[in-house]
Amino acid sequence: MTNSFLAGTMSLAVATALFSTPVLADGSKLDEVLARGHLVLGTGSTNAPWHFKSADDKLQGFDVDMGHIIAKALFGDPEKIEYVNQSSDARIPNITTGKVDITCQFMTVTGERAQQVAFTIPYYREGVGLMLKADGKYADYSALKAAGSSVTVSVLQNVYAEAMVHAALPEAKVDQYESVDLIYQALESGRADTVATDQSSLAWYMTQNPGRYKDAGYGWSPQTYACGVKRGDQDWLNFVNTALHEAMTGVEFDTYAKSFKTWFGKDLTPPQIGFPVEFK
Repeated sequence: MTNSFLAGTMSLAVATALFSTPVLADGSKLDEVLARGHLVLGTGSTNAPWHFKSADDKLQGFDVDMGHIIAKALFGDPEKIEYVNQSSDARIPNITTGKVDITCQFMTVTGERAQQVAFTIPYYREGVGLMLKADGKYADYSALKAAGSSVTVSVLQNVYAEAMVHAALPEAKVDQYESVDLIYQALESGRADTVATDQSSLAWYMTQNPGRYKDAGYGWSPQTYACGVKRGDQDWLNFVNTALHEAMTGVEFDTYAKSFKTWFGKDLTPPQIGFPVEFK
């Protein structure tokens, strides 16, 4: 009787200890980065306006600025970053193997990729757009569509190029070129009436050539760009999400807006004060 009672008491004591003692998970990447003193950011170096080298060999671009935002949130210093220059096909492997803390490299969010890495909240929504010469024959997208088969569109060579263009301009003639420079040259020379490519690329090109070109005013084929981190670390994901969120809606909005203006030539409307826009 006594032995049974003692055994029961010991079992109860063990159970109480197990349930009352917090279970400590492995350390978060957040703690690791803070202890190290700098962020390791995976990105590219050859795709303006996202990530490319300046004349003085400094890495710059919208993706790079997202890294600055995260570094400032971590250390109060946007420059505390070690860059890992990586190709597009290394973006996910470098996350999963721990070579980088985070990748910000115009990575499109898909369900397949989300099985391999954890995506942050979006920091940009990409899409296809149309660019016209400012003094050209057609005023806007409506004029292009109304002109039907009279319109010629220059586009980067791709197996999906014709289908992509015809989703917006069903009757247009599609001319495919091997490089981005050539699609712009086709517009400039008059061989094409409009260029179809990523809206971010068009915005950057128009920013670099003020007054010469204009946006036709129509976008389609949306895709989301987000940073990626290793799965299973909610503390790190929450922190990065907070940093990006407050850059787009809160205390760091001026930093995000300045970057957006620099690379895409557009002024952002400040978040409305009062009821949080996320819940409208």
